[in-house]
Amino acid sequence: MLEGILIEGFIYGIMVLGVFITFRILNFADMTVDGSFPLGAALMATLLIKGAPSPLALLIAFCGGAAAGLLTAFIHTKLKIPDLLSGILTMTMLYSINLRIMTGRANLSLLRVQTLFTRISNWAEQLLPVSLSIVLYCAIVVLIIKLLLDLFFHTDFGLSLGALGANPQMIIAQGMDPAVLKICGIALANGLVGISGAFSAMYQGFADVNLGQGVIISGLASLMIGEFLIRSNRISILTLRVILGSILYRCLMYLARTYGYQINMTANDLKLITGILIIICIFISKHGNSLKRKAASPPLTEGKRL
Repeated sequence: MLEGILIEGFIYGIMVLGVFITFRILNFADMTVDGSFPLGAALMATLLIKGAPSPLALLIAFCGGAAAGLLTAFIHTKLKIPDLLSGILTMTMLYSINLRIMTGRANLSLLRVQTLFTRISNWAEQLLPVSLSIVLYCAIVVLIIKLLLDLFFHTDFGLSLGALGANPQMIIAQGMDPAVLKICGIALANGLVGISGAFSAMYQGFADVNLGQGVIISGLASLMIGEFLIRSNRISILTLRVILGSILYRCLMYLARTYGYQINMTANDLKLITGILIIICIFISKHGNSLKRKAASPPLTEGKRL
């Protein structure tokens, strides 16, 4: 149970890091995620079936996701189409592209194909339980990605990217092109989403053209849950709470699937729960401070009214 929650939390945490870059750093409502996630899974499954090594397949999955992000950024910056519609257009086109990558099939099985997870399981089965070895591997991968992102956002380019969403005019005043920064940021974010989709395909043992349905919603829910866990403006803490939010979200979904029957809840209600959770998080984030101030202020007495 715990191992499965951690594995899914780490794998989808890579996707949430991409959502964090677009929605929080760039202030860009990117719906490409629902297409770039299954794109990474489709590329990984197709390449593994054809005998490509897993590291190369992961690299291509990252490049595929980045290319999807580049397309969205190009539609937005060059064709002047709103960010939300740009992502929806790319996501829609990626459905057909993913089907072509998977040679017209909606599902590709990896049960008889050697993946990173099967190799790790075979290598570590004499030392550790299989699930624990996969947990450790996923934790190491996510930690490496987190540290690389932390280092990136401490560079001049990364700092400029971080300032773009909050103050685009300052970027222009410094002589930098906001469009170039936005294109790079969206490409990086969707590259991470592609990696997450590739790991998801290896872990679940299949790639499906509908694998990304609702992924952006779960990513936003994980992102907002993490923001309630830790309050900080340091990039290292921001990326950490993204991963913790992903793990906690997977834990909540597990509890809903396992014990939801007690309130007549089924697996079909999970998306409803996720939507309600996001609405609650947005409401608290927007009105939480005002509610706290009202609760802390002393009541008005009759003497004060007079």
